[in-house]
Amino acid sequence: MTMEKSQSLQLDQVIKGLKSPAGITIALSIVAAVAASIDNGFYVIVNTIVTGGMWALVAMGLALVFGVMNIVSFVHGEFFMIGSLTAYFTFTPFSDYLMDNPHPVAEALLPILAMLASVIAGIVVGILCELIVFRPLRKRTREQWVMNSFVITLGLSTFIINSSQFVFGTDFRGIVSYWDYPTLSIFGVYISFDRFLVFILAMLVLGLFWLFMKSSKFGRAIRAVSQDETGARMVGININGIQTLTMALSSALAALAGACLLFMYPAYPTVGLGPLYNSWFIVILAGMGNVVGAAVGAFVVALLQVLTTIYIGEGWDYTIPAACIILVLIIRPSGIFGSGVRGILDQ
Repeated sequence: MTMEKSQSLQLDQVIKGLKSPAGITIALSIVAAVAASIDNGFYVIVNTIVTGGMWALVAMGLALVFGVMNIVSFVHGEFFMIGSLTAYFTFTPFSDYLMDNPHPVAEALLPILAMLASVIAGIVVGILCELIVFRPLRKRTREQWVMNSFVITLGLSTFIINSSQFVFGTDFRGIVSYWDYPTLSIFGVYISFDRFLVFILAMLVLGLFWLFMKSSKFGRAIRAVSQDETGARMVGININGIQTLTMALSSALAALAGACLLFMYPAYPTVGLGPLYNSWFIVILAGMGNVVGAAVGAFVVALLQVLTTIYIGEGWDYTIPAACIILVLIIRPSGIFGSGVRGILDQ
């Protein structure tokens, strides 16, 4: 009887989940993807999955920093730009050297080195932003924190963009590809080896990030701070340390996405604007601060953009998702998944 009750309870939870806004949205997305694939080919699903994986990296970092620190970050796109610039200046000189001195193993590992360098750059920039900007502000005042953080991140964004333009100029710095391998065919859909492999890397990073947040001591501490700062402080969690770690992880995820997409998005001062828009579309759609919801929402937004490009045109790929976000805010302000965290500085 106990087992039957347990199975019945699990079934009721599944049915409830399917009837929720998130369940309905996911179901409708799957139906739309299948219908579009029947009409236009399997590449609709392939493009959605590959693109969604990249946007998930950026959006999860944005959701994380809002959920834990309640920072409405508009500098997140610049972390993406820093990652792409770091990858370019790491990859290009070594790639030029290997053209004259071929070494198959080095050529295969060089892109990974460039991505690791971008992650390190993202971590460093995130830590500096926390120590120099946000921590001093928290010490001085917590009144109007959301508005203050919004204005500060706009200022940081402008500062980083103009600094990049002053130091590196406005030239586009990109690469044709990371790996010089043949194009792959997946169910009759041709996809470059770069896009396939960076998607696999993105899924690996997302999986490791989920395990980190779910099982590690620091991940549990981050979740505790996001739910109740006072309670977390009472049980001995170092709040300043967790906030620094959160900012470092957030900026590292965005920088990694910039490095992964260097062959699609060349590095230049304002390259982060598009990823920033997409990230906010995803975070608002999923629910502010809901990190897991942001990962799922990334694929929903990617599907919207793919369908918009196919049926309306490329110039509308931001317009339709923006319209959907407006509808979500009107009908369900907390997002389709609901806000997963409270935010430590809620007034």
